[in-house]
Amino acid sequence: TLLAASVVVFWVLEILPGNAAQILMGPDASPEAVQALARQLGLDHPPLQRYGSWIAGMLTGNLGNSYVYSTPVLELVLERLALTVPLALMAMAITTVLALAAGLYAAARHHRLGDVGVMTLAQIGIAIPNFWFAILLILLFSVKLQWLSAGGFDGWYFDDGVWRGLWAGFKALILPAVALAVVQAAILARFTRSAVLEVLREDFVRTARAKGLSHRATLWGHVLRNAMIPVITVMGLQFAELLAGTIVIENVFFL
Repeated sequence: TLLAASVVVFWVLEILPGNAAQILMGPDASPEAVQALARQLGLDHPPLQRYGSWIAGMLTGNLGNSYVYSTPVLELVLERLALTVPLALMAMAITTVLALAAGLYAAARHHRLGDVGVMTLAQIGIAIPNFWFAILLILLFSVKLQWLSAGGFDGWYFDDGVWRGLWAGFKALILPAVALAVVQAAILARFTRSAVLEVLREDFVRTARAKGLSHRATLWGHVLRNAMIPVITVMGLQFAELLAGTIVIENVFFL
């Protein structure tokens, strides 16, 4: 999929009028200056050669230079991953705890008030835009209660052999992580409930209950283990979505 996407994007850029050199130099640049920059960027080479060079660079970690920041692209990516990866991990941890607890609770009380209540909250959680929920969190915990900062991130700074910025960084990411986790937890809770209910209908569950195991012991010891297979699949997709989708929340909190 990634290879096909790269081919499509490369050839679309190739077909469209103009080139990167013209954009960088601006509309008032002379043709000679544009051609000189095009040669410097390697745009005078055949398309297949340029695409092959780009693929070879990707495979070896050479992503080229950013002509906006005059910095290697890999450095820019790694600099931002130092924030995005911990934020996504925190959001995923909160998502997992909330979703598994809510999904198990709802499945154990199938067609009862607890099940209806949890699924109603999950449906509301799915419908809430995370950037709007982030603003509500700022109003409550930053403006009203003044427990946490409304935004900003100083980084994981290292001083005198100690990571002194860990707690400050953790506090700065709590509200963004919660804002990201609400929607993901609501989705995962519904998947967890469905997976647990499907496993509860299996013969080995009836056998475990017939052997004298309590409902809770059967649920935690047998049902959850087998229900986690589709749940973990969804969690993998959600983590990838968190890595790509944190940009809006990062802007809301000025991270």
